[in-house]
Amino acid sequence: MVQVCLNGTRTAADGAVVPLSPDALARAAAEAVAAGATEIHVHPRTPCGRDTLSPRVVAATLEAIRARVAVPVGVTTGAWAEPDPAARVARVRAWTVLPDHASVNWHEPGAEELAAALLDLGVGVEAGIWSGTDGAARFAVSPYAPKVLRVLAEVTDRGGDTAEESARALLAGLGSAQGRPVLLHGEDGGTWPVLRLAGRLGLATRIGLEDTLLLPDGRRAGSNAQLVAEALYQYGCAQRSS
Repeated sequence: MVQVCLNGTRTAADGAVVPLSPDALARAAAEAVAAGATEIHVHPRTPCGRDTLSPRVVAATLEAIRARVAVPVGVTTGAWAEPDPAARVARVRAWTVLPDHASVNWHEPGAEELAAALLDLGVGVEAGIWSGTDGAARFAVSPYAPKVLRVLAEVTDRGGDTAEESARALLAGLGSAQGRPVLLHGEDGGTWPVLRLAGRLGLATRIGLEDTLLLPDGRRAGSNAQLVAEALYQYGCAQRSS
């Protein structure tokens, strides 16, 4: 499974190629799915470009994307979109249109309460376990761990030469991941090495402008779809070489 992460916290300063509005995100989603992506991960944005959990904005974003694609669509619940844990849960409970899944960063305050709210709503939970945090340790003892949709193992080491080592350490820290499937991905300079490792290990992965603006050869990516097409090629090559 290759998930496409359409925008993340990128801004207009990262170039016009980054989709921000519901219409732009829907177009990018359709192109990425046509290129082979099997799931969508998106950060809904206010008109001024800020990440938000606003029920109105989340609904508009999901409806626009679902009008163009039939694959599962997930959203972020990162603390940067709503720093107060109680307010974050309240925002999520007020959603009028529900995503298929939502990522919950396990190292952030209020992660378990947020996961519980999502599960109550029937929304799948991607447990975001970041390298360099206590997320793996907290997840290992969480009563919600066996209930999540998958573990989103996020390698925050952006070094091209060290990201694979960091990824292996993160996976070792996760152990059995409480029996849940693992999606492994990296960021910026670590994106492609970690994606190839996911291919060799047979793990799900993701790609998109949230994780990197560059193709493996260092050229700027022209779209999420271009990244997806290249990711499928790189992933397949890694699988065949393992």
